[in-house]
Amino acid sequence: MSKTVQHVSIDPITRLEGHGRIELFLDDDGNLADAFFQIPELRGFEQFCVGRQGEDMPQITERICGVCPEAHHYASTKTLDDCYNAPPTPRAKALRELLYNAYIFSDHLLHFYYLGGPDFLVGPYAPPQERNIVGVIGKVGLELGKEVIKHRSYGQKIIEIIGGRPIHPVTGIPGGQSKGITEDEQNEIRTMAASCLEFAQATLGVFNDVLLKDDTYKRFISENAHMMPTYYMGLVDEEGSINYYDGDVRIVGPDGSEFAQVPGSETLSLIDERTEPWTYVKIPYLKDVGWKGFVSGPDSGVYRVGPLARLNVCKQIGTPLAQKQYEAFLEYFGGGPVHATFAYHWARLIEMLSAAERVAALVEHPDLMTGPLRTPLGAPSEGVGVIEAARGVLLHHYDLDDRGRINSANLIVATTHNVAGISMSIKDMATAVVENGVVDDGILNLVEMSFRNYDPCLACATHALPGQMPLLVQVHDAQGSVCQRIER
Repeated sequence: MSKTVQHVSIDPITRLEGHGRIELFLDDDGNLADAFFQIPELRGFEQFCVGRQGEDMPQITERICGVCPEAHHYASTKTLDDCYNAPPTPRAKALRELLYNAYIFSDHLLHFYYLGGPDFLVGPYAPPQERNIVGVIGKVGLELGKEVIKHRSYGQKIIEIIGGRPIHPVTGIPGGQSKGITEDEQNEIRTMAASCLEFAQATLGVFNDVLLKDDTYKRFISENAHMMPTYYMGLVDEEGSINYYDGDVRIVGPDGSEFAQVPGSETLSLIDERTEPWTYVKIPYLKDVGWKGFVSGPDSGVYRVGPLARLNVCKQIGTPLAQKQYEAFLEYFGGGPVHATFAYHWARLIEMLSAAERVAALVEHPDLMTGPLRTPLGAPSEGVGVIEAARGVLLHHYDLDDRGRINSANLIVATTHNVAGISMSIKDMATAVVENGVVDDGILNLVEMSFRNYDPCLACATHALPGQMPLLVQVHDAQGSVCQRIER
């Protein structure tokens, strides 16, 4: 039922990891006056990791999140590689990349069928109880639904074989891996990889047959209200292809021109972070452009990461089947960079296919089965590790003392990079759909859909150094005026 309101709180927001809320404020005419994307939880992992042994970090930091533990596990492991000057052996790197691409495949599958996709596959105005995997199966059919569940399990099984566990892997260690795989396990991965590759292609078929023919989705990827010309950040290899595990950090401007390309260890030199009094998440921005507020364009330091950003920063995908899909993607939009926020869904499926192709190739990697698993460690020092989580660039930065204990730790995760963009997307959507104070369940879901593009992980995002949350207390008098302000 519709009703006229002046303040709407969507709490909690749904189909994401972690807890968040959206606050909408309406003016006297019932139109949007302002909107806030709030993350009210605080985890503080950086602070309670201080004093722990560095080699414990790959198991500690992955407990931040049950959706992307693989990303934290290997971001942490790569950071320790750097701290100990111990790059992984060729065999260890092949094992890590094989597991990691299985994670990218599995995570993107999860988002399309379980989290973001139901809004379009079932419909944004469908009853809330139908906008889920059950409703998706009802739309795409039981047989495809079975394939969804099977291939999600295949991705997790590959992670378990290499990582020791299907969730929270344990085999990444400084300088390498703690174990390899057997020939029987290689054959098992080979079989699953072939099936995952077929399924990824079938999923893009569903996208082309359903979403690209859906009037709502076509409108969202074409309307100016949902275009956001920002900077973009992602990892690329020496050929300019997307690389989820390793590479240089490349940033392009809203016009597609290169802003910077640096080794991962130099990423921190490009960004600054700020806090706002209404959220526990830090807000990064490009240092040399500066913070101009929650606005887009070449004069704003706001940048975005994740699937759409990676397709905007890369020069090619790097795998043949996904490359064809990438070219079709660019042709649809008349070239890149693509600023349509709802194109994140399309980009995610192109990456799902590329990850499946990489798994099928990496299981045949000549270094996978032979050679040493670990490089000897040097003296402990400071290090940075950068990797592409499914949601975007993930950065760990540790300083170790001479006994290998954590002096300080900083984690900048994909959702942290994206929080300014998410906030802006929510406000743009609310501005477009809230009129005359009329708000119903369908309109509220449209507002939520704007953040689901980014597949946010809010538990990962809520960190602050040196472990103190930004705090603002305002005391109002009876007339509503601020009579006292306390800020930390």
